[in-house]
Amino acid sequence: MTCVSELHKARQAYRPKLPAVLNAGPAVKIVKGKPREAAEDREAIRTLFPATYGMPQVRFEKGDQSHFSPIHVGVILSGGQAPGGHNVIAGIFDGIKACHPNSLLYGFLGGPLGLVENRYRELDAEFIAAYRNTGGFDMIGSGRTKLEKTEQFDAALNNCKNLGIQALVIIGGDDSNTNAAVLAEYYRQKGEKISVIGVPKTIDGDLKNEMIEASFGFDTATKVYSELIGNIERDANSAKKYWHIIKLMGRSASHIALECALRTRPNYTVISEEVAAKKMTLQDIVDELTDIVVKRAEKGDHFGVALIPEGLIEFIPEMRNLIAELNDLMAQDQKDIEALQTLAAKRDFICGKLKGHTADLYRSLPSEIASQLIMERDPHGNVQVSLIETEKLLVQMVGAKLNVLQAEGKYRGKFKTHTHFFGYEGRCSFPSNFDADYTYTLGYGAVVLAANSLSGYMSSVRGLAGAVADWIPGGIPMTQMMSMERRHGKDKPVIRKALVDLQGNPFRVFTEKRSEWAVQTCYIYPGPIQYAGPESLCEIRTLTLELEHK
Repeated sequence: MTCVSELHKARQAYRPKLPAVLNAGPAVKIVKGKPREAAEDREAIRTLFPATYGMPQVRFEKGDQSHFSPIHVGVILSGGQAPGGHNVIAGIFDGIKACHPNSLLYGFLGGPLGLVENRYRELDAEFIAAYRNTGGFDMIGSGRTKLEKTEQFDAALNNCKNLGIQALVIIGGDDSNTNAAVLAEYYRQKGEKISVIGVPKTIDGDLKNEMIEASFGFDTATKVYSELIGNIERDANSAKKYWHIIKLMGRSASHIALECALRTRPNYTVISEEVAAKKMTLQDIVDELTDIVVKRAEKGDHFGVALIPEGLIEFIPEMRNLIAELNDLMAQDQKDIEALQTLAAKRDFICGKLKGHTADLYRSLPSEIASQLIMERDPHGNVQVSLIETEKLLVQMVGAKLNVLQAEGKYRGKFKTHTHFFGYEGRCSFPSNFDADYTYTLGYGAVVLAANSLSGYMSSVRGLAGAVADWIPGGIPMTQMMSMERRHGKDKPVIRKALVDLQGNPFRVFTEKRSEWAVQTCYIYPGPIQYAGPESLCEIRTLTLELEHK
């Protein structure tokens, strides 16, 4: 990194803040709480994780421990990028060096596969310095390899032993931390001393609970998306002739869409969890958006902005049932389906395998959507919903309904549209000050857990809505967050995703305002992330976090 921007230089000079309890280094007291049960399917999880089930949550308090032996730690970046990943690694490095100057940190290259194939590099102070407070995962790269085979576990163990590694830190989302939980269980059952610690990463915001208040990257990504949405709102309000339909990342939950809606006040936002709770159909959503378009046109406003979560299609009950059947079908008959030459042939084959109503539904879909639903699955067996152009489907269906209303004399407007998908734009930004501090603390906390020989834990920090000095770091057993889920046609243990709470403050505030935002033009233009200046600009939290703590 010889050529860098001025902002890059300034961010490298930023010194992340730590909670007061960690300011003196990793010499802390471990305070244990009560043993914790799994989130759901407790007997099944207990059976699968007998060695790491029922462990207590822990928090750190100031202690008087003053001596640590050198510790060797391996670190893995897993899954999609999220702003702040490099600072987790910086926090780990500084933490192990505070334990003992002879401690070593190894970064496995390309994600979990690097651990299995023994591809690594030692991470030293000079190398890490170039990546502090920067976005992306390019320091050591990432990957989505699923660790689930005994030979993978044994290869990873052998590679760690050869490097003298006593602890592995896996930085990732729910699936990546499920990898970490399985690995921790396997090593405990074998009597191996190596600790496995997870770190909660995902811009989607769906890896959280009462102890994990936020996954890192969510703060930064939603601020980036909100800036872009605000820019589009300003453009729409200037040109006054386009409807912009914006799909946002969030496959399994609508946290991003909700946060961005609260920040920018668009005319329409779909919250997938509400769609599922109300058992809404695709046509119901089309009717809602069409109604807003008509009402704004009656005021002379032939423009607007709508936000759509990328995972919407999986929350529409009729579509969710179809996708579940398709997932099982693709797991069983993928080779036969891929051998067919035309979409028509594939559709006929699939409809012959599907049940009743789902076969009719699949046959009725536009060819583009039908094709996108049977594309190659992700490594976890899920449909790749980011590739399903839901935003274009909605434009097509709303346009068709407006044509009918126009013919009936019930709509006198012009429906010109632009569609957008904001995804990769938010995953690798320079982290906000919040994410820079949060990820550094998570990495430092992971070292404390590892130095105390704890395994099967996720590094956690509570009190995130307050000042960094008052944050409460600790650890949460990964089995506490687990439930069983259908994957590749089989029931598998996974860390449960946290959906938008329809009884929570963020959603309540949204529902109180959305009718006004729909017809009036109430746009807010947040602008770019601020890294320096008054705290009111550069230390702001997500509205989601602030409202959840009220």
